[in-house]
Amino acid sequence: MNILVIGSGGREHALAWKINQSPLVDEVWSAPGNPGMHNVGPCFDVKATDLDGLEKLAKQLDPDLIIVGPEQPLADGLADRLRGAGYDVFGPSAAAAQIEASKGFSKDLMAKYDIPTARYQRVKTVEAASAFLDTLEAPYVLKADGLAAGKGVVIAESRADADDAVKTMLDGQFGDASAELVIEEFMQGEEASVFAITDGENFLCLPAAQDHKRAFDGDKGPNTGGMGAYAPAPIMTDALMADVKERVVVPSLKGLAAEDAKFQGVLYIGLMITEEGPKVVEYNCRFGDPECQVLMMGLQGDIVPLLLASSTGGYSARDFAALAPAGGFDPAVTVVMATKGYPEAYEKGSEIQGVETAEQLEGVKVFHAGTDVSPDGALIAVGGRVLNVTATAPTIDEAFQRAYSGVNAIDWPEGFYRSDIGWRVRR
Repeated sequence: MNILVIGSGGREHALAWKINQSPLVDEVWSAPGNPGMHNVGPCFDVKATDLDGLEKLAKQLDPDLIIVGPEQPLADGLADRLRGAGYDVFGPSAAAAQIEASKGFSKDLMAKYDIPTARYQRVKTVEAASAFLDTLEAPYVLKADGLAAGKGVVIAESRADADDAVKTMLDGQFGDASAELVIEEFMQGEEASVFAITDGENFLCLPAAQDHKRAFDGDKGPNTGGMGAYAPAPIMTDALMADVKERVVVPSLKGLAAEDAKFQGVLYIGLMITEEGPKVVEYNCRFGDPECQVLMMGLQGDIVPLLLASSTGGYSARDFAALAPAGGFDPAVTVVMATKGYPEAYEKGSEIQGVETAEQLEGVKVFHAGTDVSPDGALIAVGGRVLNVTATAPTIDEAFQRAYSGVNAIDWPEGFYRSDIGWRVRR
């Protein structure tokens, strides 16, 4: 079979790389892809947000399965259009993608279906925000309702900071995405990410991962799209995972179906493990980035049958469960190398050397996230998050060592990275 992967980041590179290992797959195509994905299969210069162009490309290629990586085209209805054209698609409808595209929608869903989460209020004015902030204690959590590329969350340490953030966000800091805000009470605990691959009724959870959102060591600096991740996350015990499935995954899927938003694809659940138990921080309608990189690297079996089953549906619970990738999961780590200045303004076009050297190290793979090739053939940085240096090993400690050995093999003076990814479990 032939599979088309839509997207151009590290998440999509990891998916294409993993899918290409399946004995069921003849060829993997990507649109628009990146220099790393070119090494997997042909790439087509159609942007992930160009719905018309992607539908046209699908009709030209006639893939057996289409994987939609990023959230924006899903929110814009790409999966609906492609399914309407007769293709099997891994990714939810626009109605189901609201679970990420609107923080307010997702919080209301949790409230309606008794899914544990933080107390919250949706607000559109400074006055309404101030009234709800009066009921909370510092720190305060403020979220843009719409999509903001992973940067629409502000944690204000003081009331003055919260008031300033409310005004800035409502005044258009994130464009239309922050025309409405969700304000939440701050939850104490340790975060973990759970990924449920589902056909809307049946589901399988992959190993839990932990991401690092802050830009700098010590969890300092602004929030980013993610500076590194590892899996499995030790905090997610078997008992805790069972609790999450029962109290979060099942009611989330049933609630979405009841709201005429049946979810097919991967449901990302960001959790806070509090003293009262796991509570939902957020949902995403796609794989996390960079969590996807460690999941695809660590999974030993074939993931394609599960992706296809999610896309087509019609399986019994027993048959769906039997599609779990065989071979277990090896501990995996990814370290993001980003352009200096990210997540604020940064320069493009700096040259990167040493990626091939890094990939010669045992257990190391470098996924491209924001790269291009210059006219003279040099690899250059064109994004904020640029490389995902990813490694597996028999133990999590060895995986960290291998990942950072890979980072050290790369020569890129204009880049930076966190040196403490996995600080909770590193020894």
